[in-house]
Amino acid sequence: MAVSSGLATTLAAAKMEAFSLNSSLPQASSSGSMSLRAYLAPSQLRPFPNPARNNFRRRAMLKGGLRCEVAASSSSGDAVVETAEINIDLDRVSSLSALEQLKISASDRYTKERASIVAIGLSIHTAPVEMREKLAIPEAEWPRAIAELCNLNHIEEAAVLSTCNRMEIYVVALSQHRGVKEVTEWMSKTSGIPVAEICEHRFLLYNNDATRHLFEVSSGLDSLVLGEGQILAQVKQVVKVGQGVVGFGRNISGLFKHAISVGKRVRTETSIAAGAVSVSSAAVELALMKLPESAHATARMLVVGAGKMGKLVIKHLVAKGCTKMVVVNRSEERVAAIREEHKDDVEIIYRPLTDMFSCAAEADVIFTSTASDVPLFLKEDVKDLEGSRFFVDISVPRNVGSCVNDLENVRVFNVDDLKEVVAANKEDRLRKAMEAQEIITEETKQFEAWRDSLETVPTIKKLRAYAERIRLAELEKCLAKMGDDIPKKTRRAVDDLSRGILNKLLHGPMQHLRCDGSDSRTLSETLENMHALNRMFSLETEVAILEQKIRAKTSQK
Repeated sequence: MAVSSGLATTLAAAKMEAFSLNSSLPQASSSGSMSLRAYLAPSQLRPFPNPARNNFRRRAMLKGGLRCEVAASSSSGDAVVETAEINIDLDRVSSLSALEQLKISASDRYTKERASIVAIGLSIHTAPVEMREKLAIPEAEWPRAIAELCNLNHIEEAAVLSTCNRMEIYVVALSQHRGVKEVTEWMSKTSGIPVAEICEHRFLLYNNDATRHLFEVSSGLDSLVLGEGQILAQVKQVVKVGQGVVGFGRNISGLFKHAISVGKRVRTETSIAAGAVSVSSAAVELALMKLPESAHATARMLVVGAGKMGKLVIKHLVAKGCTKMVVVNRSEERVAAIREEHKDDVEIIYRPLTDMFSCAAEADVIFTSTASDVPLFLKEDVKDLEGSRFFVDISVPRNVGSCVNDLENVRVFNVDDLKEVVAANKEDRLRKAMEAQEIITEETKQFEAWRDSLETVPTIKKLRAYAERIRLAELEKCLAKMGDDIPKKTRRAVDDLSRGILNKLLHGPMQHLRCDGSDSRTLSETLENMHALNRMFSLETEVAILEQKIRAKTSQK
């Protein structure tokens, strides 16, 4: 059946889109137009019904990258396809295709974008404690947080580092922009803080910068108290909790394990830990700074909480000459263990949590360091207590409500107030930090080289599998020709021969896919080699890997 006589008019108004026009189409004729008869094979035309009208639009995907939609109708309503001579003005197509080429270019960059390590967080340097405490995630909730983060469309791996001074999330994002947006919205949802407010105080670090930041954190360089050792223990805890958690994957676990090694090396090879103080020791120093010097020996001390932080507070109080203190805790077991350690130095009196307010009434300085997610002391709990007193609250979330500071006879200090103590040795901090930065620079390069080496792993696996399939097929043909009665020794010799040839042939390509810092080959050279092998052997490792991962994650929901 012939195409409708209105075909020429319809073609003149047909929508044209070009994909890589200059490289894909044959050379145009001198007249500036070209014949598309060869490109309009019937198998390339697919009808699309339009429910509003009794006709069809023909969508043709052309070899040269052109897509043409042709409208036609017949008296029977059946789709009609007939090869026709179509002339297209190439100058007009070129002008129309510019925007489309830009769109395709952006899409291509997205689907070939390398997954990025991203650090998103807030610390004592960027956000007040009022915000950090809302974002804080207890250690027991880290696996749940990792699972929720990895359930986001563009997040593949995740880890949470939540301490009194920082709340940082490390992720492997399939897209930087989309990943950051999703994580920020998740942080807003879990904390109740508006996205705009989080964006105002957060920091964002990508790849090399994110790696370097975590290494500085584990080394104590980013701590309020330079070189403090507790942060390294907290980084170790991230790895311990993450073991076996889906989402704490190869990149993130490798990053944190390397960070632990860096933290140890910095403390071993530099003097950064010499004379270093912890948050707990700084809290004791702050309390003594606020007390009159004549009251140091007689001040009545109360410590609420006998966990890691509370234990360190007690240790530093003893070091400062304190001979008697009261410790309030949920159970007596931990207090008894601490008492045993210091039995010759100090009198430690245990009180249960039910006696907390009565003990506070008798204390001059109260240290709080519990894991409670609600304040233990509010204004109404303290307003009737006689005399003046200090609260030194080193918990996040805070154990002492900010409203308590409104009382005339009470002063409340939190972790943000420890900066006053730290400022005293600023020059010494800077000198020690310089020593550690050289090590961190070296270790950052080593980690990035290891991560770069992971880029070529899929190609290496596919190339070896491709070669192995050929080897087995040819081996089977060879053995079939040799007959069924050949000895096992001969079979084994032929098999070994084929493996030897295979390994020697693959040795060169495999060497040029290495990017582990052991030679002078750059990452770009290695990736060029990888792309060349993909094309030569049709391995298709590169094609839309990130897009496939995103679609897989989306389809699971």
